[in-house]
Amino acid sequence: MNKAVQPKTKRKHLIGIVISDKSSKTRKVQIEQTFMHKLYKKQIRKKKNILVHDEKEQARAGDKVAVIESRPISKLKKWQLVKIVEKAK
Repeated sequence: MNKAVQPKTKRKHLIGIVISDKSSKTRKVQIEQTFMHKLYKKQIRKKKNILVHDEKEQARAGDKVAVIESRPISKLKKWQLVKIVEKAK
């Protein structure tokens, strides 16, 4: 009966595109969500910019990255870089 121990909280996972890599160890990532309007049944795109902690400074502008929610690292940084999904061309 060896069950893997699950953490009590589930962290959010998001995928977005790096739009700025000018700060050291910080990347600005744009997250895009699409959803259907309840009444008019139209596809709506919602964009949000978040600050992500990149310890190794490996992500560059245009890269598609996976991020995970974490404890607050600074006033506005509450996300960490998990991996680079796709490099910019």
